[in-house]
Amino acid sequence: MDITATSSRTEGSTEKQKASGLVVYVCRSCRSEAEPNAEPRPGALLAEAAIALGAEADIEVRSVNCLANCKRGASAAMRSADGWSYVFGGLTPDHADDLITGARLLESSTDGLMPWRGRPDSLKRGMVARIPPLNFLEETS
Repeated sequence: MDITATSSRTEGSTEKQKASGLVVYVCRSCRSEAEPNAEPRPGALLAEAAIALGAEADIEVRSVNCLANCKRGASAAMRSADGWSYVFGGLTPDHADDLITGARLLESSTDGLMPWRGRPDSLKRGMVARIPPLNFLEETS
């Protein structure tokens, strides 16, 4: 098991990045609350599984050292260049497919928001935050 993999795309790849700029980040350092010293860590297992599934689905997945969501690990985040970003917690290695499903939903969204309908339960219950795009201006009238 290779837990050092960091992306479903290779560095320097000439493959064109998706127009949405969608990237899924998975915290590889998340520990199990029940077994904090267990190796490999659940976050690393989730990252490895998500990277493999992302490669098959042409979704960019990267593992990161820490998303600072330790009380709600295992954690992942999704960012879209022109859409909203999401942070999820309470995930397990079995939720890798849910991350890819959520990424597809966000990628195909016309308003930059991940639709609630069709979103896997783990991404409904486990949503920690939704972050607006950089240049977001909310209409207040």
